[in-house]
Amino acid sequence: MFILFGTIWWCMDKKKFVANEQNAKIESHSGNTFFIGLLSFFGGISQDIILPVLPIYLATVLHLDKSFIGFTEGLVTSSASIFKIVSGFLSDKLRKNKAIAFFGYLLSLIGRPLLALTSSAGFVLVLRFFDGIGKGLKDSPKDALIADSTQKESRGKGFGIVRALDTLGSVVGPLILFALLYFLANNRLKYHYIFFISAIPLFITLAIIVFFVKEVPYAKKDPRKTLSFALPKQFYYFLGIVVLFSLGNSSDTFLILRAQNVGVGLLTIPLVYALFNFIYATASIPLGSLSDKIGREKVILLGWIAYAIAYMGFGFARQGYQIWLLFAFYGIYYATTEGVAKAFIADITPPEYRGRAYGVYNAIIGLVTLPASILAGFLWDRVNPSAPFFFGALMAALAAIILFLFTRLYNPKKLLL
Repeated sequence: MFILFGTIWWCMDKKKFVANEQNAKIESHSGNTFFIGLLSFFGGISQDIILPVLPIYLATVLHLDKSFIGFTEGLVTSSASIFKIVSGFLSDKLRKNKAIAFFGYLLSLIGRPLLALTSSAGFVLVLRFFDGIGKGLKDSPKDALIADSTQKESRGKGFGIVRALDTLGSVVGPLILFALLYFLANNRLKYHYIFFISAIPLFITLAIIVFFVKEVPYAKKDPRKTLSFALPKQFYYFLGIVVLFSLGNSSDTFLILRAQNVGVGLLTIPLVYALFNFIYATASIPLGSLSDKIGREKVILLGWIAYAIAYMGFGFARQGYQIWLLFAFYGIYYATTEGVAKAFIADITPPEYRGRAYGVYNAIIGLVTLPASILAGFLWDRVNPSAPFFFGALMAALAAIILFLFTRLYNPKKLLL
């Protein structure tokens, strides 16, 4: 763990985050990338202490069907997406990214522990929605802070560092969950204790935002552009292709349910999830750096192909060991797309509009999660548990083909002008 932290810090290499014309500004904020990643690390611990068991809790304790679980998770993500747009515009307008992110984490701190106090499906929906609002508020300002703290030549690595730390927290979280499930195995209130404990790391994230993360000064906007809602057309081209892919990308809740469906035990699921996040964390920095060298779109294409293969595998899986292999491979997909896609958006949008660009991007992808998750739940209940994964693989393959053709018809380098 400490070796991985040291590697991430070493990889930052501050000189690579400095442009000649902005030496003083960027150098003074080059540590921001690490601290933003660190607050994401603790946020990831909190999230992934509960995430691997939440769908099982909803299905086996509250006895909710898969369609309702899919609707709940999809609605939470999609509703939160509205606040990603709002926070993106507030980020550009107020340039108070720290404050917006702080309130986002604060809402999650309120929403997660209260899951321990309800047995009502409706109240669970309200609390998940509340947590989703927090996620919606914090994501776009954080992305804008990362983009403003890095230079184009090393931006892929910058986002990769943050994603690695974020995902490293998602490795630690399931390991803590495993320990809790082991020691609370015979305690009928084990889920309630887990929900309460998830609040502890969020207190640390709030402290990091207040004391370590810095706002980044930026050049004043052209007042004639202040009220403009337009974003570069190349942004919308890319967004359209990602939306097509996302129609088959339902909530990862279904991967956990699939693991249980194949026969993976409750105590083992956090370990499988930790393996997925470990692969994701360790691959994020090298793959982010690779995108700096060969182009973002090529790495994203590689990720979508990995997604199609993984989802096809989940559809055919029949034994527990196959789930371990598939979750590990699925981590490659995340490492090749999450940070790289956001670095690509930073490349093709001017600094004064990045907050809203991230808001629109995060919001649209989140909104598409609702129909994707509802459809996945429908296919699971009405066809069979493999159907959602075959559909997801098909959509990923189709999107990959379109992205490949798009990059052949249009020189990707021209998109960055």
